[in-house]
Amino acid sequence: MRKIYYNQAICEALREEMSRDKTVFLLGEDIGKYGGVYRATLSLMNEFGEDRVKDTPISETAICGVAIGAAITGMHPVAEIMYIDFFPIAMGQIVNQLAQISYIYGGQVKVPLVIRTQGGAGVSAGAQHSKSLEAWFTHIPGLKVVMPSTSYDAKGLLKAAIRDPGPVIFIEHKLLYGKKGSVPKEEYIIELGAADVKRKGTDITLIAISRMVLESLEAAEELEKEGISVEVIDPRTLVPLDTKTLFDSVKKTGRVVIVHEAWKRGGFGAEIVAEIVENCFNFLKSPIKRVAGKEVHIPYSPALEKLAIPNKEEIIQAIKESLNIFSNN
Repeated sequence: MRKIYYNQAICEALREEMSRDKTVFLLGEDIGKYGGVYRATLSLMNEFGEDRVKDTPISETAICGVAIGAAITGMHPVAEIMYIDFFPIAMGQIVNQLAQISYIYGGQVKVPLVIRTQGGAGVSAGAQHSKSLEAWFTHIPGLKVVMPSTSYDAKGLLKAAIRDPGPVIFIEHKLLYGKKGSVPKEEYIIELGAADVKRKGTDITLIAISRMVLESLEAAEELEKEGISVEVIDPRTLVPLDTKTLFDSVKKTGRVVIVHEAWKRGGFGAEIVAEIVENCFNFLKSPIKRVAGKEVHIPYSPALEKLAIPNKEEIIQAIKESLNIFSNN
């Protein structure tokens, strides 16, 4: 199977959906002639024209407002907010309008809108361009939240998101755009709400989100050399969350470590902990552990930034602590 970059997978999904459905169009800052800051929309304006790939002013509120209005009237917009850090500017549109319109009108009005964005740290972009804010949107009924970790998942999930009848927040990671992964040439769709077991194991369940999936797989590979079998699960979509896959793994291993780049306090890992405790408490052999971003704003300094983000070594340490807690009992 061919290997393509994550940003190419995003671009392919957009191209295929725009070719399939003439109501699909794109809008956002620098997505047209420039091809997007991370080249995820490269050449699409040349292929589909300025009517369907729209460069917008620097106004997140305007981008979301136009996209919502277009979706209500029968179009299928894919809006891009360049950095997830800029979502607060448009939260009125997203929380009080986008998420609620279908509910307010008793399901008579659909809002088939995808908002693409990217988050996470790792490129010394500073505190205002490096946040992981996915937990904000999982708290709001009516919004689906997607966070793909591979090229394969990015393409399949984006196509599903575009075809979804409701609003989807699609969060990419800036450090994943340059990663290659296997993607078939044939069309495929990945159902929203289906987690993926990236690696099977028997000793402990490692639930990882977005780029932390890569760190977790490296940790699992290293621990295998020590005879520790780690099952790595990527939820892929936080809303809807595939709790069945998570619970099945927890019931098998009895131990859990959750990894995400967002701050620990109020991070989505806490929601996963609650779900597991409420449904699988009797299967747990040791306390659930979380590995998350430090409770600081992301530093601009590359050296300090690395200290603020979870890494393979921290994941390995958490897994060993979990296993030690059980063995000591």
